[in-house]
Amino acid sequence: LAQAILAQAISAGQDPPPPDQAVQPQQARKMQNDEGRIVDLYLPRKCSATNRLIPAKEHGAVQLNIGQVDEQGRYTGEFFTFALAGFIRQRGESDSCLNRLLHEKGLLTFSK
Repeated sequence: LAQAILAQAISAGQDPPPPDQAVQPQQARKMQNDEGRIVDLYLPRKCSATNRLIPAKEHGAVQLNIGQVDEQGRYTGEFFTFALAGFIRQRGESDSCLNRLLHEKGLLTFSK
């Protein structure tokens, strides 16, 4: 691409760009609306236990929303989201990973 642009500039009688301003590939553009909010159709998820990306076609992955409740046990409208990859579930470690994540957030205690 850069060679084609350079050849086009030379054939048009223009000077080629200086080396520090060489033609760079276009940066990845983000889909944004008029307010500047990102509106991509697909945002990849990460496994909460391992921080690996969860592919779009993985059907074994789950996403859980754990709701916050008040002293009377009523839902407050707040929640924590956890995503678990399929290979964690396949290995049978999803329950222990979820317990660890809930303990880190302070939602689960291991007292007797």
